[in-house]
Amino acid sequence: MKKLMKLFLAGTMVMGLTACGGSDGGNGGGTSDEDSELVKAAKEEGELIVYGSCEEDYLAAACAHFEELYGIKVQYQRLSTGEVQAKIEEENGNPSGDVWFGGTTDPYNIAAKKGLLEAYEAENAVHLLGPAYRDADGYWYGIYKGILGFMVNKPELERKGLDVPEDWADLLDPKYQGLIWLSNYNTAGTAKLVINTMIQKYGHDEGIQYLVDLDKNIQVYTKSGSGPSKNVGTGECVIGIGFLHDGIAQIVDNGYDNIGLVIPSTGTSYEIGATAIFRGAQHPNAAKLWIEYALSPECVELAAQNGSYQFLVIDNAKQPDVVEEFGLDPNNVMDYDFEDAKANTEQYIADVMNALGGGDDRFKTE
Repeated sequence: MKKLMKLFLAGTMVMGLTACGGSDGGNGGGTSDEDSELVKAAKEEGELIVYGSCEEDYLAAACAHFEELYGIKVQYQRLSTGEVQAKIEEENGNPSGDVWFGGTTDPYNIAAKKGLLEAYEAENAVHLLGPAYRDADGYWYGIYKGILGFMVNKPELERKGLDVPEDWADLLDPKYQGLIWLSNYNTAGTAKLVINTMIQKYGHDEGIQYLVDLDKNIQVYTKSGSGPSKNVGTGECVIGIGFLHDGIAQIVDNGYDNIGLVIPSTGTSYEIGATAIFRGAQHPNAAKLWIEYALSPECVELAAQNGSYQFLVIDNAKQPDVVEEFGLDPNNVMDYDFEDAKANTEQYIADVMNALGGGDDRFKTE
């Protein structure tokens, strides 16, 4: 059934913004009262445009379900977090989209700092597992949590006579030269999290130097954070740095049981996948209703049904069983400093790119 649904969704996707099919009616999943003033106001607007930085199957399913629940026409486009950030910065308060859905919070924080997100106090935020899973001023709300780590092609490493890297320092060994993939610092929230993780782990100068040394072993920088995971099972990428739930998706949904998952032994960080409203949204009430919906079990439980196996961060949702099967512990992570990331991510990116000599063709965004 899952494969049939994915084929259906794929068949309905077109270039650019994609409209979700659905009809009016159904029980309101995002609010406790489907006849509330917010729902009525949102239905009067009748439309919502979503930029999604989660995986496209989950994005499509969430948009289709929202439209089914409320009869509000939804258009969506899948973009990396860096692409969304660049797009709304260029539009500067007159956004072509209404809401942002999925993707790690570092780019959200940059957008909030620049005044490009709209604060909203969500009713359903009471279900969040703790204050770390939301912006204190209501500029974004968490919908899932993902652990940063390594995905490795075990047979390829064995064939090359190489050990599985167990920690961050191992990745600098010259024996892994040309075998590692990471996402692009300019386009992917995952890569921005890697920058912040290294700086928080080692200190500013040492963290930047780590990334310069790591660059010597990097074969490819992908546009999207999930890019490395999608090439490990085939062997094109031997070691991928990214979120381990993306590796689980490749194992469970695509049958790549040759992939091994590694949580770095001296500690790692995590992402909070978020959702937010763009300042100047053309459909503000539909956007607020989306936030309520995104913080509901009806939305977040669609993730595992559509190949996204993150930990969920609201107390009334069921965690995906498959994550527990892989032994991942959502609490076995470093104390990530979100405030430092919020204040300094842009500068840290500039510092890394400067240390890399301005980058080369591998960092081009077009």
